[in-house]
Amino acid sequence: MRLARRRSDSNKKIERHIIRYCNILYNNESHTSTSTSTYGMELVTEPDVYSPNIDENGNYSDRTPSFNTNALANGLRCPCGTRKDKAYTTASQFAAHCKSKTHQTWIEDLNKNKSNFYTENQKLRDVVHAQKIMIGKLELEVSSKNMTIGYLTHELTKIMTSSSGASSVSGASALTSTANDMLMF
Repeated sequence: MRLARRRSDSNKKIERHIIRYCNILYNNESHTSTSTSTYGMELVTEPDVYSPNIDENGNYSDRTPSFNTNALANGLRCPCGTRKDKAYTTASQFAAHCKSKTHQTWIEDLNKNKSNFYTENQKLRDVVHAQKIMIGKLELEVSSKNMTIGYLTHELTKIMTSSSGASSVSGASALTSTANDMLMF
């Protein structure tokens, strides 16, 4: 009874941690990402991704951000498709890019499909939220099964050690070999 209550309390704690972790992940909307190098352990920040302004009519329009701030120190990447790997580091470079035909076509396409983008974004947010909940539940299940495996291994070890002191050598050795086979899974 105590073991079941202890396991239940432990599962509740793990579940609370998973829910808290999922909420942190779901509510984090930072657009800059950082990664660490495995060798030098230095931080590498990626350029920000450009998003056009929305005017009072709800249409997308270009704006050239200020590159003087530290926020754009790593440059700006435009998702229009012209040069996806290019990071623009000055306002004049980005202004020239915004005048390109591909970028102008991209802005026009955004304005034609703006309702579709909104609904698609909402659907994707729902999918991500559902997947985070599923991952949390699976992590909880794995944790519970690891606890069960640990408990059963402990009990099996106790049985093996208590039976090794038994008078019947053949019975103890048979039990020990069976227990060892079970531990080798």
